[in-house]
Amino acid sequence: MLVPALCAAFLGFLPVLAHAQPSTPYQAGWATWALGLCLVALMLVVLLEALYTFRHYAFTLNRLFARQRPLYAGIEQAHWPHITVFIAAHNEEAVISGCIEALLDVDYPRDRLTIMPVNDRSTDGTRQIIDSYADRHPGRLQLFHRQEGPPGKAAALADATAIVQARGESELIVVFDADYLPGKKIIKQLVAPFLDPEVGAVMGRVVPQNAGVNLLTRLLDLERSGGYQVDQQARFNLGAVAQYGGTVGGIRLSALQDVGGWTPEVLAEDTDLTYRLLLKGWQTAYLGYAECYEEVPESWAVRFRQISRWAKGHNQVMTKLGTEMLTRKGLRWMERVDGVALLGVFLMSPILLVGWMLALVLTVTGYGVGANVNIALLMLLIATGFACVGNFAAFFEVAAAVHLDGHQRRLRLLPLLLTGFVVSMVAVSKATIDGLLLDKLFKRQFKWDKTVRYRQAPAAAPVVVATAALPEARV
Repeated sequence: MLVPALCAAFLGFLPVLAHAQPSTPYQAGWATWALGLCLVALMLVVLLEALYTFRHYAFTLNRLFARQRPLYAGIEQAHWPHITVFIAAHNEEAVISGCIEALLDVDYPRDRLTIMPVNDRSTDGTRQIIDSYADRHPGRLQLFHRQEGPPGKAAALADATAIVQARGESELIVVFDADYLPGKKIIKQLVAPFLDPEVGAVMGRVVPQNAGVNLLTRLLDLERSGGYQVDQQARFNLGAVAQYGGTVGGIRLSALQDVGGWTPEVLAEDTDLTYRLLLKGWQTAYLGYAECYEEVPESWAVRFRQISRWAKGHNQVMTKLGTEMLTRKGLRWMERVDGVALLGVFLMSPILLVGWMLALVLTVTGYGVGANVNIALLMLLIATGFACVGNFAAFFEVAAAVHLDGHQRRLRLLPLLLTGFVVSMVAVSKATIDGLLLDKLFKRQFKWDKTVRYRQAPAAAPVVVATAALPEARV
């Protein structure tokens, strides 16, 4: 699809080449050499865009036409291991009741399930809500109120994991953020892949439960659909790098110990763990049918800060493990190629912006220095084509995901995804420049920005969530 589009663009530009005046002889000066370097840089940008374009289309076509891997989906009866479920919570009085209620009602043997809210230095009513559930459900909850220690989710999970390991009961931990609403079957679904001894981590699918609030939440619902229904599932199908996402997922404790435990100093502990497991030979399984329901941001400012945090954390892992991904022996070629591409995904926003600026410079200044303006215009045309066909290949993923989910009416919103794309591109570009350059240059400390919650906090008693009314998992 991409090659024919570029060929058509080139053929359409031939009349311009034919009628343009030939370039006149000139003596190369510094400006000409600078524009030559710009042209080479633009070609590299286009090449990178082409690689990511191929990746997006390959994933989409795999989901639409290739044989899928619904592994573990049929496992309903097994010797279920003892597990501990973490609820990551920091000032979560508005939402934690729903998560606890849902987990108390899951279909998993009670004598093999421990629910452990990881209350990390909350200053609101989170502790009182957790304690009230512990009083009303004796033996079901293990309390962990963290009062000190380094900030961050990874640090809190590391302390909680140490307690679980000291007790020696659980083989696995499952993690949910406090705003998530787990379905009744999800624990068995997430645990089933661990019957395979090579699986070190498992990831389920995230579905927005507040998608109908406004335009932003509807657009984020489309993004989530493309990311999980197509991108994640295709990577698992193809034997590439399925990604543990930090919530709605499980980790084998022996695998976690094998890779050195949690890394508190990184912002994206999920991406960091994904790659350390991969480099140690552990597999991560993705389960598209294991759905859990989250709150997505309802304002653009909150979304901007959220994706900025993701970009900084992801790029931090890239600088930490990128070289090892290129050089470590034992990785399959698909794991190595997709692993490097996934590490660099947040770099593509600033690279795309640079490409647009290079194309503009080449086009505007080409005549002035005697450079061949035909080449400059052609490169601008190619760059523009990639911006519309290549970089927006992710929109193709979204369209395929909406089709697979059976929600074709949502496709009417697809053109409006351009708004979210531009906001994300600006946020990611700023976060990338800050994280890789300015923060280090000015020695700025990262300040964790907690995502705003929108559900109402319980007034007097914890709110009981009717988990039976949660939507069933979609195939």
